[in-house]
Amino acid sequence: MSDASKGLGLYNTLTRAKERFVPIDPKNVRMYVCGPTVYDFAHIGNARPAIVFDVLFRLLRQLYGENHVTYVRNITDVDDKITPPPSGISARRSRPESCR
Repeated sequence: MSDASKGLGLYNTLTRAKERFVPIDPKNVRMYVCGPTVYDFAHIGNARPAIVFDVLFRLLRQLYGENHVTYVRNITDVDDKITPPPSGISARRSRPESCR
């Protein structure tokens, strides 16, 4: 936790300002990130949040210590027979037989 005193600034989209990150508990910094809800084929947009939050997780571990950061991420697996895809997206468009 030696570098934590330098602080971390994050952009708050609600206030439209860069704010200093102050964890509730510096000895147990927690991240809960909603992962992708996959409706169709993977694309670059699915990777962006995973990369951004992985970088943030690594930075927090540098600042607060490897054993002081908890990172939880969910991945929603939507069954196309239960939940219809968003309008305009075909859940079965030319998908290989092995993926059906």
